[in-house]
Amino acid sequence: MKLSRLIPPSARRSAGRWLAAPCVGVALVLAAVPATQAQFRVEITGVGATQIPVSIVRFRDEDKAPQPLSQIVRADLERSGVLLPVDPGSAMLDEGSQPNFADWRAKPVDGLVAGSVTRLADGRFDVRYRLWDVVKGQQLSGQSIAVTQPDLRLAAHRIADDVYQRLTGEKGVFSTRIAYVSKSAGQYALWIADADGQGAQDALKSPQPIISPAWSPDGRELAYVSFEDRKAKIYVQDVFSGKRRLVANFRGTNSAPNWSPDGSQLVATLSKDGGSQLFVMDRNGDNLRKLTSSSSIDTEAQWSADGKTIYFVSDRGGGPQVYRLPVSGGAPERVTFQGSYNISPALSPDGRYLAYVSRVSGNFKLMLMDLSAGTVQSITDTSDDESPSFAPNSRLIIYSTRAGGRDVLMTTTLDGKIKARLAAPQSDVREPVWGPFAR
Repeated sequence: MKLSRLIPPSARRSAGRWLAAPCVGVALVLAAVPATQAQFRVEITGVGATQIPVSIVRFRDEDKAPQPLSQIVRADLERSGVLLPVDPGSAMLDEGSQPNFADWRAKPVDGLVAGSVTRLADGRFDVRYRLWDVVKGQQLSGQSIAVTQPDLRLAAHRIADDVYQRLTGEKGVFSTRIAYVSKSAGQYALWIADADGQGAQDALKSPQPIISPAWSPDGRELAYVSFEDRKAKIYVQDVFSGKRRLVANFRGTNSAPNWSPDGSQLVATLSKDGGSQLFVMDRNGDNLRKLTSSSSIDTEAQWSADGKTIYFVSDRGGGPQVYRLPVSGGAPERVTFQGSYNISPALSPDGRYLAYVSRVSGNFKLMLMDLSAGTVQSITDTSDDESPSFAPNSRLIIYSTRAGGRDVLMTTTLDGKIKARLAAPQSDVREPVWGPFAR
C-alpha cells in the first residue's frame, strides 16, 4: 500500500510537496533556549453582524517598551469578531485618569481601555490598565502586572482576555497558544506560537516531514508524527523541556494521534495489522486496544468533549466521510452526507459544532456543521482549506489554506464574517492546532 494512503487525508495533498526529503536526523530545540522568531503580519477582513465598540488608548510610555501593548490588545479584540475597536483619536489617558464618559458615548464607545508601561529598577516592566463601562460610567476591571521583557506580549494578551471576558461574559483565548508545521528550504519545523502567531519558537526541526500535531489537554505536551528513519512514528514532546518519548513505532505506519479529554489516552491510526485502523492507547503507548476493524481506511480521529465518542474519517462508504462511534465500542454512524469527499474533522470544545473540509466542485472548503440541527454552511472564500482547529472557547477556528501561491494560516469566526490572515514571511505553514486554556 502506498505511503500516501496511510497518512491522514488532510496531509495527502501535502504528500507531493512535503513528503520527499532525505533522512538526515532531527534536532530538538528546548523552549528555554532563545529561538528564531517567525514574525507574522495580521490582516483583518470582513465585518461582523453584532459587535461591541471598544476603544483602546495608547498606553502611557508605551514607546519606551519593546512591545506595542495597546496595539496587541487592539488586534486581539479585533480578531475576536465580537468586539469592534474604535479609533481613540488623540486621547491621552492612563489607568489613573477619570474619563469624560459623555464624550466617549458620543463616539460611540461602550468600553474604554487605558494604561501605562513603566520599566522597573530590576529590569521588569510594570504594566497597568483600566477598563471602563462607558455606558454605565463605571470601572469594570483593572490590574497591575509586573513582567519580564519576554512576557510583555503575554501581558498584553491577558489584558485582552480580561477585556473580552468582562464585556462578553465569555473567556478570552488571546493568551493561549497554537502549534503548526512549516517547511522552508527542505527543512521542516514544528512551531509553538502565541494565538496571534507572534513569538514563535521551534520545538523540533527535521529534514523529514512532521505532521499531525495535537495538544494535550493541559497544554504541556504535543503529540505528533515524525518520518524519521523514513518511517511514520508517533512522539509526545514536553513543550517546556523539549524532552520527548516515542509512543507508537509499530510495524507499518503510525499516524494521526489525538488526546482524550482527560489526557490519559491517545487515539491513533495504526497499520500494524495490515490495514489502517483506529487504536486507543495509554499516554505512554501502553495497553493498546483496537477500536475499528474493517477493510477501509479509518483515520483522523477526534475525541468528543465528554470523552464518550470518537469522530473519524473513513472511506468505508466508498469516499471519505466523517463517522462517529462510542469509545466503548459499537457500530460506526455516518455524520456527513453533504458532498462525496469530507475530511479533517474538528469538534468544538463546547460540543456544538463540527468543522471539516469538503471537496466542492474540485475545491477544498472549510465547512461548519451544527451537530444538533444537522445544518452545514461553508465559511470561507478560499479554495484549498485544510486542518481546522477550534479555539478553546469554541468561538474561532484556525485553519491552513493557499493564498498567493503559498500555504498560510487563517482564523475565522464561526459565521465566517471576520477573518485574520497570519502569514509567515519565509516559509509555508500548515497543520495548525489551537492549544487549550492552560498556560
